[in-house]
Amino acid sequence: MGAEMAGEAVPAGEGQRSIALVDDDRNILTTLSIALQAEGYATRVYSDGEAALEALRKNPPDLAVFDIKMPRMDGMELLSRLRETSDLPVIFLTSKDEEEDEEAGLAMGADDYIAKPFSQRLLLARIRTILRRSGPAHEAQPDLASPPASDSPIIERGRLRMDPARHQVTWDGKPVSLTVTEFLILEALAARPGVIKSRNQLMDAAYPDDVFVDDRTVDSHIKRLRRKFRAVDNTFGAIETLYGAGYSFSDG
Repeated sequence: MGAEMAGEAVPAGEGQRSIALVDDDRNILTTLSIALQAEGYATRVYSDGEAALEALRKNPPDLAVFDIKMPRMDGMELLSRLRETSDLPVIFLTSKDEEEDEEAGLAMGADDYIAKPFSQRLLLARIRTILRRSGPAHEAQPDLASPPASDSPIIERGRLRMDPARHQVTWDGKPVSLTVTEFLILEALAARPGVIKSRNQLMDAAYPDDVFVDDRTVDSHIKRLRRKFRAVDNTFGAIETLYGAGYSFSDG
């Protein structure tokens, strides 16, 4: 099956996961779309950020893959605008010499990044990992009074409350919106307050499928977690850095 023209979609069947591709390189759009469809995904492709933004807001897919360097609206601006209203899982495609872009993208809320030239096999592995963690797309979210799933107990640590079954987090009763990756890192820390978790342990919690992730990824997610909690409480300091060892959560 060939890739559709930019802005069009291969309709998702019942239970089929959908992925949006945003890149100004038509060859990449075509190649990735064909590869993803062969794996059973429905795809939507867009050749610029402006066209993608409105479409992704109106009809969110299960995951999106953004190129950073694009005309009109680049991937950074697209992610920033999207994050105003959505926690859609996003993977960035970057060039090997764009380390600062990788860190900036993660700090803005991207779930992952892959450097160009990239392996399709690696990208597919990352996509499968993130989709598995995020669960069924766009489920209706019950309120916090509803009973949690028996295998996903609510975590309460001091002023923190996490409901893994519903992907909901509050601090002092105020909601904090987290991406899937941020949620899993925080969950790993909060599960055992005071216990130091190394970067490798946190990567294993957030990326459980033996997929290589750089140390910078965890550091960038930690920075964004702190920033999000400080937006609701400027005294937040529950995530502590143990230099040379890793991170821990304090519920005191």
